[in-house]
Amino acid sequence: MKDKTIRNLFCKEFTNYLKTPLGYVFLVIFLFGIGYLTFEPGRGSFFYMREASLVSFFRYMPWMFLFLIPAVSMRLWSDERKSGTIELLLTMPVTIRQAVIAKFLASWVFIGVALSGTFPMVLTVVYLGNPDLGVVFLGYLASFFMAGALLAVGGFFSALTKNQVISFILTVCVSFLLIMAGSPPVLDFISTFSPKYLVAIFESLSVLNHFDSMERGVFSLSNLWFFTIMIICWLYGSIILLNGNKAS
Repeated sequence: MKDKTIRNLFCKEFTNYLKTPLGYVFLVIFLFGIGYLTFEPGRGSFFYMREASLVSFFRYMPWMFLFLIPAVSMRLWSDERKSGTIELLLTMPVTIRQAVIAKFLASWVFIGVALSGTFPMVLTVVYLGNPDLGVVFLGYLASFFMAGALLAVGGFFSALTKNQVISFILTVCVSFLLIMAGSPPVLDFISTFSPKYLVAIFESLSVLNHFDSMERGVFSLSNLWFFTIMIICWLYGSIILLNGNKAS
């Protein structure tokens, strides 16, 4: 990071995750939850599939993120607005843009740490067989970028309200809509009152479609651009909201 202010704020925010119980609670719940879902005795479980791959692991990743990402993002701005520390932050020689970027990057890297904690699963499939490590890498890359997109959504709603519960609920609802945007039931419902081009646009916003494409081993810059643009747009929305609060 070339910007020293962003770097300092990033370090402060990231260490806060490691100093508070919330960070460790998230790590434990995430690692236990994704491990259980991957190996649970169901039709989609690792053992039922009888192949050395992490398909069952990545299949549940969006649904783990659906609830755990909002739990991380809800405190990005809501807590500071409620306690009044945001006013102190904004009086410091720090721009809104720098603060938004630093907080987002800190939470994104924290999610990356959580993902890295699942590395023993990679070692497991390598020990049991000969998996395509390129596909595994793309699966992790897709998970990381999807987490960033959902974090940006959560940061926007955290900047929108002082109430963490409201921020959590709004983030879950919007994230669920973005994940399910490309599912046939949703598209069939929308097509009953919308023209085809709007249905196509709505389908293109599906986070799950872009995630699944990368998770299956199909590398496409368009998928990375989708997540990158989504991150930038939601972060820009957060900057606009916070600048409005500062002006008022």
